[in-house]
Amino acid sequence: MKNLMKAVLAASVIGASVAATAHDMVPGEPQQQPILLQGGTLYTITNGIQEDTDLLFAEGKITAIGRDLAAPENAQVIDVTGKHIYPGLIALDTTLGLVEIGAVRATDDQDEVGNITPEVSGHTAYNPDSEVIPTIRYNGITHAQIVPQGNLIMGRSSLLQTDGWTYEDAAEALNVGVHLSWPRAGLNTAWWERRSPEEQRKANAEALEELKQAFIDARAYYDAKQAGELNGTDLRWEAMSGLFDGSSTLFVHANDKRQMEQAIDFSQEHGFELVLMGARDAWRMTEQLAAAEVPVVYGAMYGLPSRHDEAYDQAYATPAALADAGVNFALSYPGYWDIRNLAFAAGNSVAYGLDHATALEAITLKPAQVMGVADKVGSLEIGKQASIVVSEGDILNHLEQDIQLMFIDGRLVDLNNRHMQLYKKYQQKP
Repeated sequence: MKNLMKAVLAASVIGASVAATAHDMVPGEPQQQPILLQGGTLYTITNGIQEDTDLLFAEGKITAIGRDLAAPENAQVIDVTGKHIYPGLIALDTTLGLVEIGAVRATDDQDEVGNITPEVSGHTAYNPDSEVIPTIRYNGITHAQIVPQGNLIMGRSSLLQTDGWTYEDAAEALNVGVHLSWPRAGLNTAWWERRSPEEQRKANAEALEELKQAFIDARAYYDAKQAGELNGTDLRWEAMSGLFDGSSTLFVHANDKRQMEQAIDFSQEHGFELVLMGARDAWRMTEQLAAAEVPVVYGAMYGLPSRHDEAYDQAYATPAALADAGVNFALSYPGYWDIRNLAFAAGNSVAYGLDHATALEAITLKPAQVMGVADKVGSLEIGKQASIVVSEGDILNHLEQDIQLMFIDGRLVDLNNRHMQLYKKYQQKP
């Protein structure tokens, strides 16, 4: 384990000693006393980069930022001179904790049976003991949006901390919005598609009609409830009620330009708060997205060209195009074990024209805004939660990133993980 991590773990005032050989990491204990990080380079997100600056937090919240801060009585002082201090990274559009081994069906609980399942909540099936979770924490991710999967209306997502005994412990925001996968708008020309063009068009139209009918039914249920005329409770439409009173967000997963245009028109017709997820073709409609003020969670940062006439680097260059057009966007790396690459994908977009500060904001504050928790996390500000990552180098650079400390709500998080254990094991193999 890294020297700095050793020193802090050994400190009795923090009291977080965990056996390095343990397979299951023990969640961090609540912060017992003030902790002062001295002399680091702070990437505040909202107030620029502050070099040689101290950060003080107590009872899980940031209480002071500045130079030469006085350490409160009984505070734990940690020298982070020359190190980089960031708000915890927030991974959107993940199935973390819902899958352990993709090839083993018994460990895969991503989706429910049926096309219309808005009552499903991602956090309900979340496994906080997953071996995958510590491996993504090790790359700086303190929060993850847990999204159920499916064909049409998939369910509701929640934002969870990546350290906790249960989902209740880890809950940052539960049932934030309803997710739907927009029906295909074009034809599948892949070699494995056996349906004729006519059959595909018919299937697309039927799926779209099924989706629209579900919203008609949900609206009728909501109106009846408001009028006090319900004869019973339907969990499906209860889960969608927040869309009609504005307390919930509609997350639409769509990649094709035609799908996104349909989704925008649909949400405007119903007055929903819309967020586009995936949005591979967002580069083709940047002006439209900016004008409509639709938030985009771009999730194809390492994607291959979608068409024969697309540039090889179109996926890499799209974040810069979105920023140049004034689109409100965040970056995601959909998946579960591979979301550990979130920071590196954001760094890759910097290599293709995106401003470094904008890339960092797109995986911290922007995701917090999408999830409605920007008042609590996403930046280093006084009064916000002390969800903090300390890295030896640039967190976006895979050659420099070296996470040495992580705090979530002021709790010191154990960075040990299965990958590290195996690395140490096979270093000793003759």
